[in-house]
Formats: sequence, C-alpha cells, structure tokens
Amino acid sequence: MRLSGDSPHVATLAEWTHDAWGHLQPGRSLETAIALLREECGPAGVPSVFAALDGDTPVGTACLVADDMSDRRDLTPWLASVFVLPEWRGRGIASRLVQRVEDEARAQGHGHFYLYTPDQQPLYRRLGWRDQEERDYRGEAVTIMRRDFVAPGADADQSISR
Repeated sequence: MRLSGDSPHVATLAEWTHDAWGHLQPGRSLETAIALLREECGPAGVPSVFAALDGDTPVGTACLVADDMSDRRDLTPWLASVFVLPEWRGRGIASRLVQRVEDEARAQGHGHFYLYTPDQQPLYRRLGWRDQEERDYRGEAVTIMRRDFVAPGADADQSISR
C-alpha cells in the first residue's frame, strides 16, 4: 500500500531503514530520517513510499525517490530502501515491493530508473535489472543497477535498452 505522511507506519519504516543503512548517512539522526521519510510519502509518482502489510502490521517497504545517491544526481528516479523484516524474507515480498515501485515509475512515464545495492544483485538481476556501474559509495562497495521498460503510451515498437 502507498503510505501518506501521516501514516502511523512511517516511524517504524524509517527506523528499519535507518538501522540498515544509516551508516551511509553519517550524522543523520533517527528523528531526521523519520521527517525525511514523511516528506517522501507523496500522493503519486516521485516520491512515493510503499509498505507490505500483514493485516495492519508492516513487514516490508520500498520507495521511489528522485535521488538516492548524493553524487549521482544525474541518475533519476531511484528504487530505494527495499527492506523486508528478516522473519518475512523468502516469501516474495521484496519482489512484489520492487514490482509495485516499477509500476509506479512506469505509470509516471519513466522509461528507466536506478538502484544501488552492496549485496542483492542476484535478486535484482532475476527481476530484470542490469548492472550499470561498480563503485565505492561512502566506504561501501556497491553496484548501481538500471531497469529499462517502455512507458505507457510509448511506441510499442520502441526497443528496450539492454
């Protein structure tokens, strides 16, 4: 489900992602992370925050953001903050969250978008993403990956970059 900024789940999701990747944003407090995630809860398109729920309990999250790598603002938009609680992993939740963000990007007319990951390349490759660049980002070896697709209304004969 898409989250609004006033969702009671925003603080929980921000805490998960801050715990997982806060080291990439040195000096950013949890309170700042919560405030920034609230701002990313847009009504459609970029930015958007999505949550996978079990009843009313969040079990995973993913975002569509304009900028996820401070020194690569030339790349946009980004799939970001894909996280599933450890006890819920292996059930296809991450794949469904990624698909939801892809659908959102495509519906907004984006023909491609990006992500970066230190260790989930096999998952994203299975989902149609391709490696674009290997690099060090804030002390961590990561792969920037790209997903291409034909946006709605595009010429059906248009080829998809591979």
